[in-house]
Amino acid sequence: MSTLDITSKKGTDAVKKLREQKLRNGLPFMINTSELSTNQCYLEYPDGSIQLITVVRSTRDLNVVRELTSVEADRLRRRFNFSLIK
Repeated sequence: MSTLDITSKKGTDAVKKLREQKLRNGLPFMINTSELSTNQCYLEYPDGSIQLITVVRSTRDLNVVRELTSVEADRLRRRFNFSLIK
């Protein structure tokens, strides 16, 4: 395994651990992906729901664009290899 692979795995493991900690503590977890515009991201909540949100930089507000269906949320978690935390 190359140094880059080891570093990448450590980073991935750290993100998964942080996600689990946040969700277990009742806090949402932000999921960023390059497929969204720069001011958008997903917020995953401890109940398993995921919302697509837009960040309004000037006011630092979060606007909910829509809540993902359970099928969409499961698909997104599978894509990032995230397990459902309960």
